[in-house]
Amino acid sequence: MSSAVTIPPRLTFQEVMSLAPLPDEIENGSITKRYMSQRKAWSPLGDIPFASEDPEAEREIKDTPKTAYGGHVYAQAGLAASRAIDEIQAGQSGAPKKKVGIHTIHGYFSEAALIDRPFFYSVTVIAANPSFPNLLVKARQPISASTSETRDHFPLADADLPLGPICFSALVSFRPSVASQHVAQEPAVQTRFADILNSRPPSAWAPAPHVDIAQRLERYPMRNPGTFPAIDMKKVDMSAFNEGKPLHERRELILYRLLAPLPADDPSSHICTHAYEADRNGLLMIGHHVGFGHDFGRAASMSYSFVVHVNPEDAVMAYGEDEWWIQEACFPRVEAGKGIVMCKIWSPKGVHVATEYQDGIIQRRLKPGERKGKL
Repeated sequence: MSSAVTIPPRLTFQEVMSLAPLPDEIENGSITKRYMSQRKAWSPLGDIPFASEDPEAEREIKDTPKTAYGGHVYAQAGLAASRAIDEIQAGQSGAPKKKVGIHTIHGYFSEAALIDRPFFYSVTVIAANPSFPNLLVKARQPISASTSETRDHFPLADADLPLGPICFSALVSFRPSVASQHVAQEPAVQTRFADILNSRPPSAWAPAPHVDIAQRLERYPMRNPGTFPAIDMKKVDMSAFNEGKPLHERRELILYRLLAPLPADDPSSHICTHAYEADRNGLLMIGHHVGFGHDFGRAASMSYSFVVHVNPEDAVMAYGEDEWWIQEACFPRVEAGKGIVMCKIWSPKGVHVATEYQDGIIQRRLKPGERKGKL
């Protein structure tokens, strides 16, 4: 490794997702729970020098604003909602509380976020049904960088900074565990792609790319997993399977496992970990498949839905070398400068645990004479 590149340690999910509570606010008689993120979000662009071990990459991106990985605010909004529902239930008297876990997160990205400042989350209850509570989460960032000199380990003093517009909002629903009366799913991904998956040990596949754009990867090849937090991710080589197939029939498989143990008594944290993982590189993979890899313009998530099909405890990930989960991605639709990514989350035992459905901008660079409105 080049002596010019020092790779920072990778953060655990608990570290990168840490939240500090702020005083509640009361508006029109309703309580708003408030939280502040404490660690900076991972940046795909900022990870290139570390994952490629190339100091030239650091010089190239030095003056480029480091935008935050979208999965950070998405997963952390889910955690903020989960913490809020726990606190609300703890403050209620009377009947025993139903233990609930995240059922869905429907999120909307409205502004780009930066890594040099915290996120502030405001959480309000939409519906208080104990069997199906629904919460609204709104996220903002300060209009200036953190008061921390390191632009990380954000201090509570940042709560006094003026806030910008809402950069992300989400509807989060919760459900208690329920006995299944009938179970049905398609054949497991481990069965349908057995030949490919069994061709080598899971750990032998290449690390998931820092930025899955052909031009970037050719210039700055992956030499290590980089600094991506929370989970270890491997990308299965599906090129032979995808060769000659139309876009909607192509598949990408991502293997992932925890970097460190995550308490099993908090299933919602595990669900948010799955959602954090599923956001990575999806729209960029569309760009690769439709030929934008060497003519890349931009990609940006707009809406992202994550639906859990099982009881919350069945989404819990065990920690271990062989505890590999699988994200199965497909790309059913591209038009109007947008693309759809649909991902199924499979447990190591072949259970379809959750589904992600993401819509976002994916565009190549404009050619001379083209107008933006025509893309």
